[in-house]
This record gives sequence, structure tokens and C-alpha cells, in this order.
Amino acid sequence: MRQRFSDSVERGERSGNAGRQSASFRSFLTKAFLLGTLTANAPAALAKDCSPASDGSNPCPVTLVRPPVAPLSAMAKLGKALFFDKALSGSGQLSCASCHVPSAHYAPDNALAFAKGGVAMDKFGVRAVPSLTYRERQPPFSVGPDNATSETAPPPPPPPGIKGVKSASNTGASAQAMVPQGGLFWDGRADTLQSQAAGPLFDAREMAATHAGVAARLRHAPYSADLFRLIGAHASDDMLIAEALFALARYQIEAPSFHPYSSRYDAWLEGKTRLTRDEAEGLRLFNDPAKGNCAACHLSAVDEEGRPPLFTDHQYEALAAPRNPLAPKGTYDLGLCAAGRADIGHNDAYCGFFRTPSLRNSATRKVFFHNGVFTTLRQVMDFYVLRDIEPERFYSRRRDGSVRPHDDLPVRYENNIDNTDAPFEKHASPALTPVEREKVIIFLHALTDP
Repeated sequence: MRQRFSDSVERGERSGNAGRQSASFRSFLTKAFLLGTLTANAPAALAKDCSPASDGSNPCPVTLVRPPVAPLSAMAKLGKALFFDKALSGSGQLSCASCHVPSAHYAPDNALAFAKGGVAMDKFGVRAVPSLTYRERQPPFSVGPDNATSETAPPPPPPPGIKGVKSASNTGASAQAMVPQGGLFWDGRADTLQSQAAGPLFDAREMAATHAGVAARLRHAPYSADLFRLIGAHASDDMLIAEALFALARYQIEAPSFHPYSSRYDAWLEGKTRLTRDEAEGLRLFNDPAKGNCAACHLSAVDEEGRPPLFTDHQYEALAAPRNPLAPKGTYDLGLCAAGRADIGHNDAYCGFFRTPSLRNSATRKVFFHNGVFTTLRQVMDFYVLRDIEPERFYSRRRDGSVRPHDDLPVRYENNIDNTDAPFEKHASPALTPVEREKVIIFLHALTDP
């Protein structure tokens, strides 16, 4: 069994004017298969080879179970107004949509590694802005295969050698280990879309809003009457802000544009289109544990409820991305171990770990990895294949001219770096040739929603 999911990251029911969210996380386990898809109606598909046929068609078509489409609720409509409201920011120049641009799949539409913000618009964030798409099935943070830890006791630290080898042919194996998974942001510091929205809103380097300023805007905005109709006329400032954040979450959960599942790959899964020869070969290489092994972390198969793949296992990896020269000097971004989570604290075993992103719409992104160090998918593919074979292509050099591998992670945390999963295994030659890397990239373009 592979991974815990939740049907809805933000599921709330209102009771009077209380305005409290009642979150319900229903966990279940999923299975992923190397070259197959599974439907509730056709378990026999498990035994079939569901790789693309010679003509690019899908020999195992399925009916995908997508999120239901319905008119937006009143709370979600309010969230939409908030999402585009620049007056919520300290500068009056930034809204959520400024960095999460709808036409760019709710990611930045520029090539800035770090977004510009602050009250005077003279500061920069410290991480690349992720897309907000496909968050409706994001699980909360946990450590372990089934979130078995009690609510009062913190998750146990990982014992030495916990990391199992990840293989696209057996994605269930690594899920049995006590591994960090779930959560939002690159470092998993938030569990809900409400708390995620509060992060950039009140960050002095981003939207730079203040508690008082947001409350004042909520009381005197064009949408204020709608807000008070939903929560009552005598809400406190804290209630106003909490409900505004909840509304933002509802908008992201309910609006189909955040999770359309409308890519060519989705159409192929349903047997409605054919992959080109290069796309089909790229998918094969993507899934092959001896080649790209991409599907070990970026799951490519339909789950056992018939839902489209998210192309992430929601887990964390220490990949040792090169340092971005634009990053703040004299500092290291340690990721998960410095997320400030009370349940795990600062655990050295998690330093350098960042959340595995979905690859959906990755072909339209302008920067990649948590620090935006790469600007093309070809650079990303080259790094995965050549990181340990040609480190001089990616890392800086010391004063004596020697290469400083893993130059964005302190030496004491280097044991955390993934050196075991293909294609990071030690190879005398690259696991993927340049032509094969290009075919994987061609396949990734098939994950783009129109």
C-alpha cells in the first residue's frame, strides 16, 4: 500500500454564526503499478500490460473519477473575491492571484526564482512559488505509512537507515517506512489551505499584510456585505480573518480550474486520444525503474478509486539541488527540519528534505525546485541523471578550484541526500541518454491542462 490521502483538504459545515471549520480527513491506502491502471469495475487490469499500444492508444482505458462540478457556494464566491483583492496586502499591489496566476495554472507567469513583495515591494521571498492546483487531495502532514501516531505524542524520529529504495515497479515498499509525508508548502509547515493562505498574506517579504489592516479591509471591501451575511454582523477581527481564510480554501476546493484533470494524459487514460510515439516512449522511460524511475515518487497510475494520478507521492526527498546564486548569502534553506512544526521539532534527519511536487503542468513552469535554481525541464532532467556523474555541471567550486558537491546543504547533513534511488544510483554511465531525457520531457508536456 502506497500512501494516505484525504478526500477533501478543506471540508467544512457551518452551524449558525459559529463559522468554525469541521475538518474530516478520511484516509485510505492506494496502490500504484508500473505500467497499469486500475478501475473499480476492472480489477483484471492488474494482470495486463497497460503500456501504450504500438499506435499510441491505451489498451486499458478507464473512466476517471474527477471532483464533482457544481456552482460555487456563497463561501467559495467570497473566496474568489478575496483571491483577487490586492488591497489585502500591505503594499496594495499584491493579491493571491499576483503570484498564483490563473492562466499559468495558479503558478507564477514569470521566471523569477523568488517573488517580489513587501510593503514597499522591495523584498523577495526565499522560495520558488508553487502552483496551487491539485491540492484538493493533499493529505495533512504525518510521519509513517498510516499516521498511526496519537494526537498527543509527536511522531518518532526516523531510526538510522530508514529510507527504503524507491522503485517505480514497487511503489508500496517505501511507504511502509516511517517517512514524512503530506502537508503544504515546500516544507510541509501547514496542514490546511486556510493556514497555507495565512503564510504569504502575513509574511513581511510577500504580501506583508497586518492583522489590523486585513480586518479593516474585510469590514470595508466591496464584498464585506456578503461576508457579514455569512458569519453575522458582530464578528470579531479574529473571526473575520479566520472566515476569510476559510473562504479562500473553499474557493480552491470548489473551483474546477484548480483541479481540471484535462490534460492529454487524462484523455489517454480514458481511451479518448493516442499518445505520439515520443510521448509513449517518454511514458515508458518515466515508469521504467531501471531508467527514469520517475514514477517511484511521481505516481503515474490511477488509484483504486479510479481517480486520476496526482504525479506525487506527497513524500519528502533530499535531492541536494544546487544553490541558487540569488539566494540570501550566508544562509541555508534546510527545508522540513526547519519548518517549525511542533510535532517533529528540529530533527537533523529531516534537514534538506523538501516536498515532492506534482508534475502536472510542470511543462509550463518557468523555475523548478524549491529555490528556483533551474529554468528548464531539460536542466532538471540533466540534474537527475548527471548529479553524481558530472557534479561540476551543477555545483559551485571551492577556492582551490575543486567542485563543492551539494553546495546548498551543510556537510553534516549530507547523509540525508538520496543516493540510492534510480537514477541517483552510482552509475558509470547515465541512466538516460540525452535523447531519452528529451522523450521524458515530451511526455511531461502531455500533463499540461489546456
